[in-house]
Amino acid sequence: MNGSEKLEMAFAERLSRSISENQSLLVVGLDPNPEMMPLRYGNPEDTDSLISSLFQWLQFVINQTADLVCAYKPTLGFYEALGAPGLELLEQVLQAISPNIPVILDVKHGDLNTSSLFARMAFERWQVDAITLSPYAGQDQIAPFLVYPGKAVFVLCCTSNPSAIALQAYPTPESPLYLQVVKEAQTWGTQEQLGLEVGTTNPEVLRRIRAQAPERIILARSIWQGNTDLTQILTAGLNSGGDGLLIPIPQDMLGNESLGEQVRSLREQVNQVRNQVIIEGASCELWLSNVCTLNPHPHLDLILQLYDIGCILFGNFVQASGATFPYYIDLRKIISNPQIFHQLLNAYAEILKVLSFDRIAGIPYGSLPTATGLALHLNYPMIFPRKEVKAHGTRRLVEGNFHPGETVVVVDDILISGNSAMEGAAKLQSVGLKVEDIVVFLDHEQGVKDRLRENGYRAHSVLTISEVVETLYQAGRIDEGQFNIIAQVH
Repeated sequence: MNGSEKLEMAFAERLSRSISENQSLLVVGLDPNPEMMPLRYGNPEDTDSLISSLFQWLQFVINQTADLVCAYKPTLGFYEALGAPGLELLEQVLQAISPNIPVILDVKHGDLNTSSLFARMAFERWQVDAITLSPYAGQDQIAPFLVYPGKAVFVLCCTSNPSAIALQAYPTPESPLYLQVVKEAQTWGTQEQLGLEVGTTNPEVLRRIRAQAPERIILARSIWQGNTDLTQILTAGLNSGGDGLLIPIPQDMLGNESLGEQVRSLREQVNQVRNQVIIEGASCELWLSNVCTLNPHPHLDLILQLYDIGCILFGNFVQASGATFPYYIDLRKIISNPQIFHQLLNAYAEILKVLSFDRIAGIPYGSLPTATGLALHLNYPMIFPRKEVKAHGTRRLVEGNFHPGETVVVVDDILISGNSAMEGAAKLQSVGLKVEDIVVFLDHEQGVKDRLRENGYRAHSVLTISEVVETLYQAGRIDEGQFNIIAQVH
């Protein structure tokens, strides 16, 4: 793989390819810690040759593990501690890593004011593939790193430091802060953009995080402190496809002359457990409390994030039509979550790209932001039928420029009865425009698409309520009782 291919391939794809090619979930920390450097490379007290000695050692580690690991993880702090020569050493080390293997820069960056500058340094100059960040400043801290296509971040949600328990387990062990971090972080970036960093020796912590975020990659750390039960750690952290968990190689292993043999042995241990998890996952039934990844829904991440930010609610709700449903879908919150809104637009765009039309029309008021976003995303002009005609001004029924005879695709948010979409389409047709297709995000089903077809419209939806409910049930977001209540309605 040459340099240009490396830049074009996204982190998630590069990581997946590296895991597959090397059959490994292992990650190597490339940390120039003089205290850990084997004496055969030099005297750590000899400042004149220290940088050269450290590079020889780290180069040995890279050479011994290049076909046994899925990623490298240099910790920036160790390089910074060596001053300007240390940053030069970092660039040397990055150059020594094969372009086939992604690099995760361990920084825990947490300063909001320098985020944009640091993101440029990490992703443009050093060209690392991912970076670790502190979540305390919230989404504003993470956002500058997510604007780089193909790059990723790992948000620190838990550490193994004993004194951190007072914060991480607050306010109660049943509802700890670290799980709240996981929940919030899932709304900041897609599963390809954002993973979670978890430092723990406790399998239960990993199990709870995996249950909360079944679709995320977890970068484990600190698992070798004390008497680690690797099987329990893996069973708790792996997803049902035997992936989604990156395991660090013990630091004290990196000084051994037989490093390659030891890493190969560790890889075999990990893969034995992975294979067992895969076998068990392959036998999962259709409905389980955890996600069955044999046939994941293409919009799995979007569905889970919509639920997590409160766009999908369960209870007894009266709809605009007067009917009472055991759920309520409120997509208005999406416009306040840019990355989720971007995902939603991409999902609409997949449908619109195969349709033939001249302009996009949004139905007031709920779908106007979506129609605007799609017009910008697909470079099509937008219009919209007014909900009510003003008694003053131009008194126009349809806002925006258009020419009679043009074909318009109608974009709406939710299809319940189909009335709002057909009323909007009728207004567009009354001024000489053609409407053939109506595209919505969610179809409540119950034959509404058939009704639209009978009225001369082709209806398309990103999702159906059945797909949403089934996915949430498989992911453990709703229980069997909620699933059965909704299944009876549909």
